[in-house]
Parts: sequence; structure tokens; C-alpha cells
Amino acid sequence: MLFAGTPKFAAQAIRKTHESGWKPLFITNLISSSISAVLAPAGLDISTGVMTATYRKDPDDPKWANDAGVKMYRSFMEKYMPGADLADSNYFTGIHQGVVLETVLKQCGNDLSRENILKQTRNIKNLALPMSLPGILVNTGPANNKMYTQLNLQRWNGKAWDLVGGLISDDAK
Repeated sequence: MLFAGTPKFAAQAIRKTHESGWKPLFITNLISSSISAVLAPAGLDISTGVMTATYRKDPDDPKWANDAGVKMYRSFMEKYMPGADLADSNYFTGIHQGVVLETVLKQCGNDLSRENILKQTRNIKNLALPMSLPGILVNTGPANNKMYTQLNLQRWNGKAWDLVGGLISDDAK
């Protein structure tokens, strides 16, 4: 079953599918893979087996506790947003956008013309973002302005996300 919707309705779909007795492979979009907003309300045990594709680390997962990017994220959040839900992906998406903006501005140098800013947004090479999974890099070019062209599948095991397989990429070869 492929679910593409918002978190509230993903939690309802997971629960109702379970209650119906139907046991399909349940695949959800990334926005509806939040542990706190989707899997916990649906039931962590009921959600076992749910799959999604992701580019990011889970800051609450102990396997990333010593990761430099997760440490930076946690430190930033403790300093600037104490008490915020670290698992809320909007926060690290904001940090990622900031890192991309900083990269583009550095590449622009003193030429902040519209033309150069657009040129530099399509000239990002091998940028590793702090909360991205290992091996996932931002690479843009004249024919590609997508921030993410790589993902990794993951499956919920009832307690944490397990990465499945390797990176999936639509990078031009």
C-alpha cells in the first residue's frame, strides 16, 4: 500500500489498515514518517514494517548519538531553541537550508547579482549536510536544481528505523 499524505492521516491509515486485518507492505512518503507525529499515534508496534525513503538521520536514534552532524544539530538546538522537539524535521530542514545558503553565498564571493546567485545554486558540488545520511551529497548543475537526488529506504522495526539496502540515486551518470 502506498500512502502519500500528511502525518495525521498517515497515522489513521496505519491504524485502520492494522484493524482491518490487512497486512500489506505499507510505504509512506517521508513527510509522514515521523515517529512522534505518525508512528506513535498509530502505535509503535502496529507500525512495525512501515517503509519510507529518506535522506536524513533520526536525531533520537542512539545509532547516531556520536555522529558529528547530529551533535552539531543537538548543540545548535540546545543553544537557540531549548525545549524544542528535536525529532521535528522542520528544524533540521531549516539548518540544511541555511548550510546551502551559506555555501551559495560563499561561492558568489562579492558578486551578489541575480545571475551569479542562480549560477551558484546550480554549481553545488559534493555538499554533505549535517543531518543527511552518509553518502548523500547535494550536487546541482545546469540541468539539475534538485537538492536531493539520493535516498535510502528504511523500515520501522517497532523501536527505530533500520536502513534497507544502499543509496538509491537519480544522479545523471
